[in-house]
Amino acid sequence: MKPSPRFFFAGFLSLILQTGICYGIKWIALSKTPPALALNQTQHCKQLEGLVVSQVQLCRSNLELMQTIIQAAREVIKTCRKTFSDMRWNCSSIELAPNYLLDLERGTRESAFVYALSAAAISHTIARACTTGDLPGCSCGPIPGETPGPGYRWGGCADNLNYGLIMGSKFSDAPMKMKKSGSQANKLMHLHNSEVGRQVLKASLEMKCKCHGVSGSCSIKTCWKGLQELRDIALDLKNKYLSATKVVHRPMGTRKYLVPKDIDIRPVKETELIYLQSSPDFCMKNEKVGSHGTQDSDSCDLMCCGRGYNPYMDKVVERCHCKYHWCCYVTCKKCERTVERYVCK
Repeated sequence: MKPSPRFFFAGFLSLILQTGICYGIKWIALSKTPPALALNQTQHCKQLEGLVVSQVQLCRSNLELMQTIIQAAREVIKTCRKTFSDMRWNCSSIELAPNYLLDLERGTRESAFVYALSAAAISHTIARACTTGDLPGCSCGPIPGETPGPGYRWGGCADNLNYGLIMGSKFSDAPMKMKKSGSQANKLMHLHNSEVGRQVLKASLEMKCKCHGVSGSCSIKTCWKGLQELRDIALDLKNKYLSATKVVHRPMGTRKYLVPKDIDIRPVKETELIYLQSSPDFCMKNEKVGSHGTQDSDSCDLMCCGRGYNPYMDKVVERCHCKYHWCCYVTCKKCERTVERYVCK
């Protein structure tokens, strides 16, 4: 007896609910956009990979933004890989965008970090592009209303955080606001984590100053408001990743809310990353979940999963005893030294 089409549909629906498919970070595939694509005509928007319909529409109406958003996608990948280079999960699967593995398709703490970082990165990159004059639709950020203090004055060109947040959230949140983009629980989780990323970005805005005066006396300091580097924002988000809260989608009154699974007497905090599904430990290799395992890894912190590690001696050849000759070249000898290294068992 053949299974009915209804059976296949039910199975497909179950798979969607299990994996929590959502298209919110597929736009990171823009990192693969070929440089030859000029992006100066609206029909080019359909050629971009990883965009949902509403993002294609935003592309058509904001063509001048797209090169900046492509740069943001590249920054997300580079920053995520660097931030997790010494961890069991090393963010390698982000490079598969838009065809992610289960570590980023499910509502895991890893996906929570990537959603937060990508939301912060797109707003950060747009805000900086306003400052450098790369975007015709915006300029420097506003001069703060408060007085900077004796010997200080407002000047320079502030990062336009407000414009970055408005345009960045329009683009990065668009997939979660579609009707068909995964379960309601996943959409709420992704929107929450994206907002956490933007909150960390906002908190990174700080006063930066440059000295002026005779012979470097610094009698006057010109100051402006600037954002921290994305790598610093990523480190703050990594701390939130390590302390992320597992949540459930639970009825409270007439509506369902995301609440902490173990302490469901309080609402979810606006400052914490949240996730719905526990991650594997990433100790064993499993390509389906984006785990390369930790065997032969050369970082002992959190990496060896209790298996211990093997030391070995390695010979390194370096340039040494370099000497400058007039004019104008340098000669060096080659020296060999032995260093101790470790790999996980």
